[in-house]
Amino acid sequence: MFSVPGKQAVSITPAAARQIANLMEKDGSKGLRIGVKKGGCAGMEYTMDYVSEIDAADELVEQDGARVMIAPMAQMFLFGTEIDYQTSLLESSFVFRNPNVVDACGCGESIKFDESLTEG
Repeated sequence: MFSVPGKQAVSITPAAARQIANLMEKDGSKGLRIGVKKGGCAGMEYTMDYVSEIDAADELVEQDGARVMIAPMAQMFLFGTEIDYQTSLLESSFVFRNPNVVDACGCGESIKFDESLTEG
């Protein structure tokens, strides 16, 4: 596990917590698992899945009725990330403000991490 004692791996804005909690209730899930996978034009993409079981290896963050689990292989990439939920005239979406990202594609769907995170 990649963590700092006394500090949550990710932070959740009130807007994101409300949306996650609403979707958990509607879907009957235990929470939202976030991760990263290879793909997209910048090299990596975020993954988000509502899950029915909490994996003991997941990093668990709970806030205001929202439960977010971070997949083990994604913890070093997501540490320090703020998860927000934004609504505009044309769309609503989760937004990741991740200090570990060094580049992103124009649409923001694909990201590139600091290479020191992938070495080793």
